[in-house]
Amino acid sequence: MRISARADYAVRAALELAAAGDDTSLKAEAIAEAQGIPHKFLEGILGDLRRGGLVVSQRGGKGGYRLARPADSIPIADVIRVADGPLVSVRGVRPPDLSYVGPAESLLPLWIAVRANVRKILGEVTLAHVAAAKLPDDVLSLADDPEAWTNP
Repeated sequence: MRISARADYAVRAALELAAAGDDTSLKAEAIAEAQGIPHKFLEGILGDLRRGGLVVSQRGGKGGYRLARPADSIPIADVIRVADGPLVSVRGVRPPDLSYVGPAESLLPLWIAVRANVRKILGEVTLAHVAAAKLPDDVLSLADDPEAWTNP
């Protein structure tokens, strides 16, 4: 799995909105500056998040962006899907649409298992968890493994 810059920026922008609170709107410029995201690129991402139903926007002097629903009801997976499409794909194809033969046949259940684990973690962790720095215990235990921090 690869997290694109677009997905990373989308999650970071959503976290800025989550940290601001339910009733506070933030301007794109403020989000871009706070997270070091190119402003023009962020505008496109925020448009996608708005069309995906994750953020709402308001024009005017007190306008800006805010989350469309509480941060504890928005999993990180939803933000990534809206910004970048499926969480896991192989050559741009979703695993259930693949087929293999011969010795590669067992790749399909492997890709499905990878996708299931990615979905479990990113579907369980919400914007509220990350914004409050209170990740679920099972996620923290995975990150506590020293092997998780190495690049073989």
